[in-house]
Amino acid sequence: MKTVKRLFLFGFFSAIALMALRSENLPKTKVVIGYVGGYKGLVDVSKIAAEKLTHINYAFVNVKNNRAFLNREATDTLNLQNLNKLKQINPNLKILISIGGWSWSENFSDAALSDTSRKAFAQSAVAIIEKFNLDGVDIDWEYPAISGEEGNIYRPEDKQNFTLMLKELRLELDSLEQNHKTKKLLTVAVGGFTNFIRHTEMAQAQKYLDFVNLMTYDFYNGDFAGHHTNLYNSKKHPAENYADKTFKEFLSAGVPANKLVMGIAFYSRSFILKGNSIKGLGDSVLSSRYGKGYTFIKDSLINQKGFKAYHDKEAKASYIFNPTTREYMTYDDEKSVQKKCEYVIKNKMGGVMFWEYDSDLNGYLLNQINKTLK
Repeated sequence: MKTVKRLFLFGFFSAIALMALRSENLPKTKVVIGYVGGYKGLVDVSKIAAEKLTHINYAFVNVKNNRAFLNREATDTLNLQNLNKLKQINPNLKILISIGGWSWSENFSDAALSDTSRKAFAQSAVAIIEKFNLDGVDIDWEYPAISGEEGNIYRPEDKQNFTLMLKELRLELDSLEQNHKTKKLLTVAVGGFTNFIRHTEMAQAQKYLDFVNLMTYDFYNGDFAGHHTNLYNSKKHPAENYADKTFKEFLSAGVPANKLVMGIAFYSRSFILKGNSIKGLGDSVLSSRYGKGYTFIKDSLINQKGFKAYHDKEAKASYIFNPTTREYMTYDDEKSVQKKCEYVIKNKMGGVMFWEYDSDLNGYLLNQINKTLK
């Protein structure tokens, strides 16, 4: 009997060791997080390729009276219910509510101000995900302790209160995990610039977070036409921000690489340049606006209607320019997305996220993401 027992134990532990070895050799899955905009109305979920995503962040939930608040409850309810149905296509898909954003961050400072307000906020946020059977909360506070949209409330103590808010959210999510026996996620979207790091405690905050979504877009200089979502700095026309710098700064600030998620822009930034403009990049800006989505750019503008396409090899960034109308657009395309995804793999980052889904409904960039990461 002892011999049989020894053989059984040997076989059992050998099997365990083999399983462990196999798990070490398996490729780590990179997250593909898509922000889906419910703030515009009903979401057509039939156009979402759920099998190509790991997470959907539903944007946005408002902050009102120190609580997470569904701004249009009837529409939000239907959207969240329909997004949840995508799990029939991809059972591993995670659905999170994203709270705040550029337009709805004005009340974060108040909500984070005291123990009482933080608890009320955390409980209200978690109540929403419990009600709709969702998987977590994403905080997009633009920005703690510094101004975002004009009129936003911000205080110096936001720096510490941001961390304390995340801690309170994590406690509430842990409680929900205990009740439902399912993992609940907490993530943040962060400004991809040095000043965001200076006004937060990312080394402490990251302890409560599953992922830190780097908004590595909207990198542009008001005076000259630059890139808005470049991986590296342009050599001929250098600017303050670029994704490689953002990643390295958050890493130095104490966030592990596997929690850092690279941001990809599915939209462009558009500029009208001054009369002496030649090729767009580096020329003087007259005015700027939010640009077209990549599907429209690829199908209707690239090397069409007077636009010529360019690629900055050093920055790994693409743009188009129309010398007649003097319109310049900077954006991510398949080439720049491939380079970003390769960077994610090389630097052992958590994955990629993008803003926002309906800017590329033909799936050009999402297909490139999946091709490169998988």
